[in-house]
Amino acid sequence: MRLKPFLALPALLALSCCNTGDYRLFHPLTQIAAVQWWATLFEVGIMSIVIVPVTILIAVFIWRYRKSANAAYDPTWSHSLVLEILVWGVPLVIVAICGVVSIRTTRQVDPYAPGILANTQAAKTPLDIDVITTDWQWLFIYPGQHIASVDELVIPEGRVAHFRLTSTSVVNTFFIPAVVPMIDIMPGMRTEDTFDAPKAGAYTGFSADFSGAGFSWMQFTTRIVSQADFDAWVAKAAASPRQLNYTAFTQFAQPTLNEGAKISYFANPSPGLFENVVGAAQAGVVYPVSDRETRSIADLDAGTAAQAPK
Repeated sequence: MRLKPFLALPALLALSCCNTGDYRLFHPLTQIAAVQWWATLFEVGIMSIVIVPVTILIAVFIWRYRKSANAAYDPTWSHSLVLEILVWGVPLVIVAICGVVSIRTTRQVDPYAPGILANTQAAKTPLDIDVITTDWQWLFIYPGQHIASVDELVIPEGRVAHFRLTSTSVVNTFFIPAVVPMIDIMPGMRTEDTFDAPKAGAYTGFSADFSGAGFSWMQFTTRIVSQADFDAWVAKAAASPRQLNYTAFTQFAQPTLNEGAKISYFANPSPGLFENVVGAAQAGVVYPVSDRETRSIADLDAGTAAQAPK
């Protein structure tokens, strides 16, 4: 009788996996994300070859050699070829297979030069974008279009986007589920990333590394649009009266909580701004978060919690 409640557990676990619509990692959009998803499934499958049989055998051994079973005991036993093959041979085969697959997939999704995109026409004319993270905003600079956007990333459909990424202060992580895997962004360093944008859609990007009091708001809108819509968006951003030289950037880079991820634009960002930010971080330039700002964010968190429905 006591076991009956536990009999429903396998069914509940199975049902919990029926709806994957909200899990974008399960629905990769780009070729890069598809390779990562395939590698994840492969790793789960290959580890199941080890975990499942071992789990079953543990249960079998416990039952077979329990005290009341009076199992046969042979004190002269010392060797079994079958066990030697299982203990050494199977792990060696699994490691070899994993090594080959890891080398292949790593080359395919290499963020600096993904092999899976090497032969595509779009990869020959990538859209260059510089990404600078601050506390707690995302700045996307389009050198070829002479614009910059805050907390909004827009890419034309069918293009390959190539990124240079850096941070003003702490380490962040560039991550857009279903579009591109996570990659670290570090102050004083330049990281590169590349992914394709095969079809239109809207997604949410965010940092997966904790970066202080405003971390929860460090998100950005990602839109893959038609070429005509992209051109219209570029024209809209280019009409912004705000200019972005390094002096203006130092004001922008002050710790700021962009509640609601309000989107804004800059026109004519200074050439070499990205390199200036990298050099400044290497020289020790920091943008400290004041105690007053930390307290104000804590008050905002408390207010949001108080307004939440009970």
